[in-house]
Formats: sequence, C-alpha cells, structure tokens
Amino acid sequence: MTLDLTSLIAARADEKFDLFEKHLNGQLVRVLKTIGFDRTYAGAEGAYLIDRDGTRYLDLLSGWGVFALGRNHPQVIAALKQVLDGQMAGLVQMDVSLLAGILAERLIAHVPWLEKAFFCNSGAEAIEAAIKFARAATGRSKIVYCEHAFHGLTYGALSLNGDELFRKGFEPLVGDCVRVPFDDAGALEQVLRARDAAAFIVEPIQGKGVNIPSDGYLADVQRLCRKYGTLFVADEIQAGMGRTGRFLSSQHWGVEPDIVCLAKALSGGFVPVGALLTRRWIFEKLFDRMDRAVVHGSTFAKNDLAMAAGLATLQVMEDERLIERAATVGERLMSELRSRLEGREFFRAVRGKGMMIAIEFGAPRSLKLRGAYAMLDAASKGLFCQLILIPLFQRHHILAQVAGHNMPVIKLLPPLIVGDAEVAHLCAAFEAEVRDAESLGGIWELGRTLAGQALKTRARVA
Repeated sequence: MTLDLTSLIAARADEKFDLFEKHLNGQLVRVLKTIGFDRTYAGAEGAYLIDRDGTRYLDLLSGWGVFALGRNHPQVIAALKQVLDGQMAGLVQMDVSLLAGILAERLIAHVPWLEKAFFCNSGAEAIEAAIKFARAATGRSKIVYCEHAFHGLTYGALSLNGDELFRKGFEPLVGDCVRVPFDDAGALEQVLRARDAAAFIVEPIQGKGVNIPSDGYLADVQRLCRKYGTLFVADEIQAGMGRTGRFLSSQHWGVEPDIVCLAKALSGGFVPVGALLTRRWIFEKLFDRMDRAVVHGSTFAKNDLAMAAGLATLQVMEDERLIERAATVGERLMSELRSRLEGREFFRAVRGKGMMIAIEFGAPRSLKLRGAYAMLDAASKGLFCQLILIPLFQRHHILAQVAGHNMPVIKLLPPLIVGDAEVAHLCAAFEAEVRDAESLGGIWELGRTLAGQALKTRARVA
C-alpha cells in the first residue's frame, strides 16, 4: 500500500504538539505555548509561512538562515524531482559522484584561491571536518576559537562554543581548545606565538548577536595565522552563501581563509548539505596515500538529492541576482529601521551586513520605564525582546527571534527574496511595537509572567 502523506497529515494535524511533547522535546512545546507561537502551518511560499486558517506570516527566521531563496522555490523542487524521476545510481560508495564534482567546481568558482571540497550533511559536521583537516595538515593539536562563538552542537563543534549554556553538563569536551575574545588581534597573537595552534576558527560575523568585527581585524587574523603557521578557518555557515551581500561574509574585508565552512542556505531548504572548501595542500595532507582515501567521510554526504539542491540553489542565486539584492535591500532595511526607531527609549542600535541584521535594545533613560526594564533584565538579559517579538507575531504576523541566549538583541535573517512590501511592513510593525512597549501596556503583564518563570527556572537549576 502506498503511503498517503496528505491524508495522514490531515487526519492527525491536531496531534502535532501532543506527539512532540510525548515523544520528542516537550520543553520546546512549552516554550512555544508560553509565548503564543504554537501555530499549525499548512504550507509555505517564498518569504511566508501559511497557517491552516490561511494567515500568512512573514518569516524573518528563515530556519536560522536555511531559506535564503524563500520556501519551496520551484527551481529547487524541479531539480529534486529530476533526481527522483531519473532513478539515478547514487551512493554507490565504490564510485565517485558526477554531481558532487560539478557542485564542487561551482562553489570553488566563488572562492578561486581554494581548490578542494569535502561534502557533509550539516554545518556542525563541516566544523568537525575542519578540526580534523587542520590537525592532520599542521601536525598540531590546539584549536583557537572566540568568545560568543557558535559553531554547532556536536562534540568537536561544541568544544568551540563560546556560550556556557550549551557547554554546561556535557563536559569533558574535546581537549586543547583555547578561547580568545572576538575582534581582539592582540589576544589572538598571545595564543598563536607559541606556534602550536593548528587553526583559528572564527565566524567573520558572529551569528549570536550579529557581532561585526572592526575593519582591520580579519586582515590581522590572516597575517597572524600566516606568521605563526596556523590555519585561518572561516565559519561561513550562516553568514555565507550571499546573506551579507557577498558570497562569503569574509570577502567584505578582502581576506582569503585557508578553510571555509558552508551549510544552511546551500541546501535550498530541502536536503541537508554542508561543505568544506580548502587549499589543495591541506586536503592532500589528510588524503595522502591510497590506503587513506577513506580516512574521513560521511555516508550520505554526496547523495544526489543534496548535490542537486546545492546546484539548483547556486543557479537561483545567480539567475535572481540574490547576492546583489541582499546588499541593496538589506542596506535599505537597516536605514529604514534606524530612521523609525531612533530616539525611542529602549532602542540602542541597528547593525548588520546585507540580510543579516541585529536590532539591539537597552535600559531606558526615563525613571518610569527603568523599573519595568530592570525586572525583565534581572530575570534574563533577552527577555525584553519578547515584549516586541510576541506582538510582532500575534498582531503583525511576523516571525523573528532573539539573536542569542541572554542578550537584548533581535536578529533578522529574511529570505534574500524579500521586496519593498515586506520591508515596509516589518519596519512599520517594529516601530509600532517599540512605541507600544514605552506605554507599559498590556504586554508587560506577560513580561512579568515570563520573568517569574525565568527566575523560578534559575532557582531550580541552582
């Protein structure tokens, strides 16, 4: 009997949250219900999610950056259908993949100083590969990473995570990993001068907080890595693939990393795919003899669906000029947000590159508002943002979230296809809700509830 997915989904749609709470992550269900994000989506198109009542939600999360092309792009769907209809001979293992070779060629065309590619299933897996490549190529073990970094949640990647929330309870982590401040070349040199560091792994723009380096930082990173024989690894998993208005975010500063890690948007939003791009000599240190041809790999990494999704994504980006669009529309969006929010009590700054944008808030000036803000801040540094995000979702049908744990920053990762109508809508909505927060209106009741829950949770953990 053929599985009828349409009927199965229709028959059991009302069980979604119960099933997830029973068999998967019940705490996530509680979070969604507490903040009112518990919707049942029936479909998605472009920049929008569509619930079963037909309400359209502008998606500024983009699956943490996965849906750069928007959701369900027809060209990616068409490519995947061709693979399925073609009944191709994939994952033979004792063979090589033509589609993988073509995708590697097209990726490397965007970063011509690199020559080799390794495919995997996720960003975290690309980071794991980078650690192994760096240690094998240099004969060294130390890996240097930054405070506030997020490189994934598998053990090697977690060992480079700069947020204690993610690390706590999972120790001991991978050894010989050293943390330095982000955007501090002097601190980096202090570690590198011992000449025992295999790699410095850094997000050129940090995803947690959308932290942008000073203009000379990455050039200094490249110079120091070359001086001390350390590989410069750029984690472009979220910021790459055109999101910031360049193919790689590091290209804004004219540097040429030794290893680049990609994932998220490369999938087109369908089939998981990650990639590591590197210099030939590094690659050949790992795969240096025939008996080591399989010394590192991943069973499903070069599957034809994933390779086709990557090829279709690159084609759409080129056809629709999405990298250029990210630069121009992103700049317009940031300018409009600054104009509308400037002078508001809680507003501090808008920063970003292209379509990777942060809106930062902070303590208000007026005495009337300080006490209310302090209550939320004492419970959790990012809790005030929910007083903006919840009504954005409920009143304006805009989905967004905080930029990271314990920080008063909202991050926007719009699909690169958004246009003038979406920019106008989200800017007007943000202005309305930031203004409303200053009135100490009804949403503050929810704020007090969330603060109380956060404090109780902290007490239980302590």
